[in-house]
Amino acid sequence: MTAQRDPDHAVVATLLGREPAGAFTVAVRRSDGSPVVIENAPLLHDGRPMPTRYWLVDPELRETVSRLEAAGGVRRAEAEVSSEAQAEAHARYAAERDKLIPPGHTGPAPTGGVGGTRRGVKCLHAHLAWFLAGGDDPAGRWTARQLGVHRDAFVMEGGAVPMNPGPAAALDCGTNSTRLLVVSDDGTALERHMHITRLGEGVDATRRLAPSAITRTLDVLREYRTLMDARGVSGARLVATSAVRDAENGGEFLGPAADVTGVTPEVLTGAEEGRLSFAGATAHLPLSTTDSSCVLVVDIGGGSTELTVGDRSGPRPPPAAKVATTSLDIGCVRISERFLRHDPPDAEELAAARAEIEAHVAAARGTLPGVPDGSLLIGLAGTVSTLAALANRVAVYDRARIHHAVLERSTVDDWLGRLAAEDAPTRLAHPGMEEGRQDVIVGGVLILAVVMEVFGQTRCLVSEDDILDGLVNGLLAGIGR
Repeated sequence: MTAQRDPDHAVVATLLGREPAGAFTVAVRRSDGSPVVIENAPLLHDGRPMPTRYWLVDPELRETVSRLEAAGGVRRAEAEVSSEAQAEAHARYAAERDKLIPPGHTGPAPTGGVGGTRRGVKCLHAHLAWFLAGGDDPAGRWTARQLGVHRDAFVMEGGAVPMNPGPAAALDCGTNSTRLLVVSDDGTALERHMHITRLGEGVDATRRLAPSAITRTLDVLREYRTLMDARGVSGARLVATSAVRDAENGGEFLGPAADVTGVTPEVLTGAEEGRLSFAGATAHLPLSTTDSSCVLVVDIGGGSTELTVGDRSGPRPPPAAKVATTSLDIGCVRISERFLRHDPPDAEELAAARAEIEAHVAAARGTLPGVPDGSLLIGLAGTVSTLAALANRVAVYDRARIHHAVLERSTVDDWLGRLAAEDAPTRLAHPGMEEGRQDVIVGGVLILAVVMEVFGQTRCLVSEDDILDGLVNGLLAGIGR
C-alpha cells in the first residue's frame, strides 16, 4: 500500500473512532474530498490478517446501511441475489486481496471473501464498500439500489478497483414485450430473452398503464436482473418506449423499474427509438446486401412504428447525421385494440384499420428522404420475426433460421389474408406462433403489408438485431456506461 497522507489518516481515525490498526489508502471520496471507502492492506501492523479489504467509513452511509440491516436487509439480499453469482464475487474478492500479501509471508493470512465469508451475504457495509470502489458485487449493487446510492456520485481514487469493462446489458420495455440482451465485452451475445408482458394494454384508450401490466413487467425485469448479476454485467441501459411515452402515470412504472433493476430508465422519443433500431439493424448486415446504398428500417412495435431511412456506403452503419426517422402512432397492439375488435375481424374493421395505417405511412413517406427502387427494406420486432417463423414453419424459435430471412411481398399478403380469416386459437396453432401474439398479429402484419405497398418494396429482410443491439453497441463504445 502507498504511504499515508496525514490529513487522510487523521480524518479516517476520527471516522473510525480509533487509530487505524493497519495501512490503508482512500479508495472512494465524496466530491468535497471526504473519505467514503478505504482500502486496507491484507495484514495489520502487528501481522494479523485483515480479511476486509474495503471498509465503509462515511458516517451517513454507515448509518443508512445499519438501518437497512436492522430492517432485515441481509435476509432480503440473500433471498433476492443469486447465490451462485455472489459466490463467484467472493472468490474474485479473495483473489484480488491475496495478490497483495507480501511474498514469503508465512504467518496467518486472511481467508474468505467479502466480510470474511465464502458464500451468501454477511455484512452489507462491506458489500457496499467494495461495490462503490468498482467491485462487481451483486449484494453491493443490491444494497446501493435499496438506498438509492449511485456509484457515479462519488470519486474513485487510484487505489480503487478499476471498473471491469465486462458484459453490457440492454433492457427494452415495449408496449407488447419486455426484452433483455447481455453481451460480452467483445460483443458476443450471452443472453437474449423476450417475454410478452403487454405493458401497454389499454393505454391507447385510457392513457394509463394498468396495475396488472406494471406488475407483469416488473416481474420479468426482476428475473432479468438475476440473469444480469449472474453474468457480472457492469454497464446497462433500460429504455421504455411508446406505452410509457403515452401514459399519464408512467412514473408508477419507472420508479419501481429502477428499484428492481438498479438501472435508471430512459423514456425514448420516437426519433431516438428509430435511430437506435437502425443502428442495431444495420451493424452486421450480410454481404449480399451491400449493393443497396439506401436502407429503410421498419420497426413495428406494440404502440408505435418507426420508419428510418439512411444511406449506407459500406458494411458499417452510417453516421447519425445521414439517418432520418419518423415515429407513427400505429403498432400491433394499438391497431388491434382500436379497430380489430371481433375475432376474426370483419371486413369493415380491416378496411378501417388499413385506411388508418395508409394515412400514417403515406404522410411519413412525404416527410422522409426518397427511397429509390432497389433499396433495402429491413423489418424488425416480433411481428416480422413471427411472420418469418410462420412462413418457414419454424415451430421452435431458431435465431439462425429467422435472422436475415427474406419475406416476399406476396408471402406477407398471403399470410395477412390467412390470419385475418382465423380466430386467435386457430392462429396460435400455427407452427411458429408464440403465445401472447395471436391476438395482435393481424394488426402487425397489416402494418408491414402497407409499408411495403406504399414504399414500393417487394422484399423485406428480417433482422433479429434491433434496438437492443443498438443500445449495447453504444455501451461497448463507452456511451452510457
